[in-house]
Amino acid sequence: MSVFESRDFDGHEQVVFCHDRATGLRAIIAVHDTRLGPALGGCRMYPYAGSEEALRDVLRLARGMTFKSALAGLPLGGGKAVIMGDPFHDKSEALMRAMGRCIDRLGGRYIGAEDSGTGVTDLKQMAAETAHVAGVRERRTADGRLRDGDPSPYTAHGVFAGIRAAVRHALGTDSLEGVRVAIQGLGNVGSHLAAELHAAGARLTVADPVAERLAAAVEAYGAEAVGLEEIYAAPAEVFAPCALGAVINDATVERLAARIVAGGANNQIDEPRHGEALRARGILYAPDFAINAGGIIDIWYERAEGDEAEEMAKIEGIGATLEDIFREAEASGLTTAEVAERLAERRLDAAARGKGASAAA
Repeated sequence: MSVFESRDFDGHEQVVFCHDRATGLRAIIAVHDTRLGPALGGCRMYPYAGSEEALRDVLRLARGMTFKSALAGLPLGGGKAVIMGDPFHDKSEALMRAMGRCIDRLGGRYIGAEDSGTGVTDLKQMAAETAHVAGVRERRTADGRLRDGDPSPYTAHGVFAGIRAAVRHALGTDSLEGVRVAIQGLGNVGSHLAAELHAAGARLTVADPVAERLAAAVEAYGAEAVGLEEIYAAPAEVFAPCALGAVINDATVERLAARIVAGGANNQIDEPRHGEALRARGILYAPDFAINAGGIIDIWYERAEGDEAEEMAKIEGIGATLEDIFREAEASGLTTAEVAERLAERRLDAAARGKGASAAA
């Protein structure tokens, strides 16, 4: 099957298959849209079953990054990279440096960042071969702390702001006190989100394949731990997917007990019809590329050496963006995902017209 025949191909500008003989690297980089700027997106490492699964993931993720940057008002396009391999067993410095060389060959059209299966150390190893990576520079916070380039706490904070907006819209309360949130995945984003929700008084139900992560959440937050399949039907007001994508699908959409789906994972809905199924059931969906934009906002401000207070205000603004999406979806009868995509497309088209007018002048 060619890229063009893939059901997830959406006019992507460039798809590059990468291989390094010495390390065995197999990777795919997808650049979806650069109308707003260079395509920035994470570099994921995952043990895909094969190249077709990896291609589907990278195409979907790259498209989501285009919409994410557009909704966040950032001068960035959408792209993504995936490395085929087990991050716990196949990763090495040589492999990461080979990936850095692959990224460098695109000449800055794609800028890599951390994602599932990669972290700051990996990105620094890539940075030895290319300048086109982000999230690697240490910065001083306003209170004088030195922080690394890990954007996951900022992704989590944006999701937290989005959950507050969704709870306000669907449940009519500004408080998270006593609200039950079922978190699927306690990795970098999920663990930070759990801490924020607990501090706000929320009650937590958690699921994760790593027993140590579950035990830590139970001990620190009094969370209830459930099985990986039980989390969908767990009694909760909010279901927060914070692991891999396509978790809202034929097998799960009718099992959800929550009134809200709002989490940090990318591509949470397997197909558009599953968004319609959520709407039909009266479940409010916070589109993933709107709610999880805190990380890319953080990376942009790192690269631009922007003001921390301005950055945090922009991340908090994720809640206001979602409220606009929720209201327009109710008024139009469309799903929240459809409304969010249309809003992003309007911004992309406006940017393209603006560039055209500047070129003509």
